[in-house]
Amino acid sequence: MDDRRPLPPTPVLETERLVLRPLAETDTPTIQRIFPQWELVKHLNALVPWPYPDDGAATNMADCLAQRARGEKFFWAITLKGDDTLRGRIDLWPHDGQTRDSRGFWLDPELWGQGLMLEAADAVTGYAFETLGWTELYLTNAQSNAASHRIKEKQGAELVDLTPNVYVSGPDLRETWILRRDAWLARKGK
Repeated sequence: MDDRRPLPPTPVLETERLVLRPLAETDTPTIQRIFPQWELVKHLNALVPWPYPDDGAATNMADCLAQRARGEKFFWAITLKGDDTLRGRIDLWPHDGQTRDSRGFWLDPELWGQGLMLEAADAVTGYAFETLGWTELYLTNAQSNAASHRIKEKQGAELVDLTPNVYVSGPDLRETWILRRDAWLARKGK
């Protein structure tokens, strides 16, 4: 993949029901309120502290904004159209040739089951493939995270590997997927 560092500024992306805007420090209190829910964090990498500390969102925000300032990653707040309040997050970064992971996301459990995460993932994937010209995205999830698995299937990703990993909930297999630009564009009729 053509690694275009530093990355350009995080753009605003709009879908039918969502506005994905750059993550901002003002989102910290909302993240601290929404994020520490077991059903949301249990499938995340064990690097996420649990129980989630009172300064967890502030610590993570400082790290994210520093990575963004260095042009290493994109961080979007997922908001509903007409309401600028963060309801989730989606991140994107170029493949580094080693980790085989290029995107991460989470959504407020109150909004699960409505197809919003797929909508956000499609917007970010479109940006990666159509605007940035990336040729592939590596995507991962805990095998027990059926919802994340389905999003990857719906996007046309191919499962390429299963490896042991540790998540907040404990050991599980890590599913590694590849989503290729040509296949995604063909699926979208572009």
